[in-house]
Amino acid sequence: MPTEILLGKNEDSIKAWKKFIKTGDLDYDLIRPIIAKSWLRSKTYKIDPFVNNEVLKLNKRELKRRKEESKRLVEIAKPFMNSLYKIVEDNGLVIRLADGDGYILEFMGNSDLIDTYKDLNIEMGSNISEKNMGTNALSLAIINKEPIQVLGGEHYCKLYHNWSSSACPIKNQYGDVVGVLSVTGPYEKVHPHTLGMVVASGEAIENQLKVNDMNKKLSMTNKHLFAIMESISEGLLGIDNKGIVKDINLFARKLLSLDEKDIIGKNISELISEKNNKIVLSVINKGKKYEETEMYFKNKRGQRIYCIVSLTPIKDCDTDEVEGVVVTFRRAKTIHNLVNKIIGAEAIFTFEDIIGKSEIMQDAKKISKKAAKANTTILLQGESGTGKELFAQAIHNESPRKNKPFVFLNCGAIPRELVASELFGYVDGAFTGAKRGGHPGKFELADEGTIFLDEIGDMPLDTQVNLLRVLETKSIVRVGGHSVIPTDVRVIAATHKNLKEEVEKGNFREDLYYRLNVMPITTPSLRHRKEDIDLLVEYFLKKFSKKMNKTIGFINESFYKYVKSYDWPGNVRELQNVMQLVINMVEEGETIEYKHLPSYIKPSNLCKKIGITEELLTLAEIEKIAIIKTLEDVNGNIALASKTLGIGRSTLYRKLEKYNIDYMI
Repeated sequence: MPTEILLGKNEDSIKAWKKFIKTGDLDYDLIRPIIAKSWLRSKTYKIDPFVNNEVLKLNKRELKRRKEESKRLVEIAKPFMNSLYKIVEDNGLVIRLADGDGYILEFMGNSDLIDTYKDLNIEMGSNISEKNMGTNALSLAIINKEPIQVLGGEHYCKLYHNWSSSACPIKNQYGDVVGVLSVTGPYEKVHPHTLGMVVASGEAIENQLKVNDMNKKLSMTNKHLFAIMESISEGLLGIDNKGIVKDINLFARKLLSLDEKDIIGKNISELISEKNNKIVLSVINKGKKYEETEMYFKNKRGQRIYCIVSLTPIKDCDTDEVEGVVVTFRRAKTIHNLVNKIIGAEAIFTFEDIIGKSEIMQDAKKISKKAAKANTTILLQGESGTGKELFAQAIHNESPRKNKPFVFLNCGAIPRELVASELFGYVDGAFTGAKRGGHPGKFELADEGTIFLDEIGDMPLDTQVNLLRVLETKSIVRVGGHSVIPTDVRVIAATHKNLKEEVEKGNFREDLYYRLNVMPITTPSLRHRKEDIDLLVEYFLKKFSKKMNKTIGFINESFYKYVKSYDWPGNVRELQNVMQLVINMVEEGETIEYKHLPSYIKPSNLCKKIGITEELLTLAEIEKIAIIKTLEDVNGNIALASKTLGIGRSTLYRKLEKYNIDYMI
């Protein structure tokens, strides 16, 4: 717009202003609505248009505080103000920067200009708000949040009618005005492009503020991410699409015994096996996440650290191409401990839970406590039902390994072809049906703890060879694998068989027998400690009465007489089953008597049926009677009969063969 047109507009503005001041009427043909509204507000504020109104002005301390609060604004704005001033200084114009409240924080102009305009309240610290000075460009830019140019006669105060100002608000990322930039001077020197220059500079300052805010947020985000990376209890590696390591967190550095300089910039293939590196390359090439697979990392000393690893690709938002991979991992041992907690792989019982005051039981507990302190292999020998697992758990809980896993495996209850994979685990693809990524065995799950191998006498010979190697080398090799995995496991084995006889028969390896028989402990049978029966009866009475929510009167001496005269071939387990049956049968408040005992415990017509007299009863005959009577009661159901008798099915089959009993009764 030509300068002469601007001057013409100024004449119209002065004419409209005079009319408004005199009559209060607004001539909208001569004045802009935005100016008209400001005049009305200025009049409401009772600003005298004919005098130099006293304005708010900050003292030096307050100005310093204001500038400190807007420090980033001032620092960013100054270079732009300097550039702008170089353009306008010859025209006698001044540049001002005010904060969002209208206080002038920076002023640029030569000393002559400052002296010339000292009565116009434009120096630093002055407040240019509409309430103080009436209509002016800076205040309108703040109020309306948009650039504006106010020519002489548009000012409400006559003092500024020879004055012109162009102002541009500076907003933050939320749209709030945090400052305003203006170029001010005599209206006859105003240039048509002055407002455009101010707007360009103001927007540049605003953009730079937003960039700085964004950079600050990014910096804080990076700091947060770094803090999270360094604090999480999980290893983390960041690699690019070439496999080059870019980041490694504190947990990973400690786990692998590496410094950043040892790994940053190197290829991850130097840390992992060739097979596992193929998995990494597959994630990079296919862009698909790979979860919970087992890998080993090589530490600074070349040792292998087995871990559970997940690989997550990082993709470009625009091209969807893989830019890198985040590798997270935890030591396999840590995961195994967690699994053990979830599945209950822990010992519950202590020596306090083993009931018995008999000398033979006290001796067994005394030997077991000594054995618990030594880090040696233990062989528990005893009949079925004598509490070998109870002793194993008590030994573990008395040992230095008590806070570590206690893992149980019944060697006689697993198909022979699966025993090795259960004990030692297997690798990916070891056999048909093997889990992807492989599976840890009981020895890995029991690392640093105890493994209890029950019915060790039923372990297949080929697996015995592997077990012997594990006991000697303290390491395992998974089925189908080649990598040697170190293990620190205390072995407690148990059997009801005479292993020495099994060795002679060729069913058990002699070298393994001697390797297991370092600390032999015999769990006594119930018939050899009948003085403990009273305690056990009372214990089971209390246990099952509470469980069944039933009140029992008391136990008659006749009951004790017969339970003590019986030899209990099924040992404590059989007594427990009998007590459970008895408490089920008695009525609420009823006294437990001889009559409540199962018939197979009492001499009966069954003896005559199989040709045995009461006077000639032996332990074997009593056992035979118990088996026949139980089979009759359960209609020949082997599974139910073995459960009732408290012995395993394989044990029951052997006894059926021994006594020549036809179980299809």
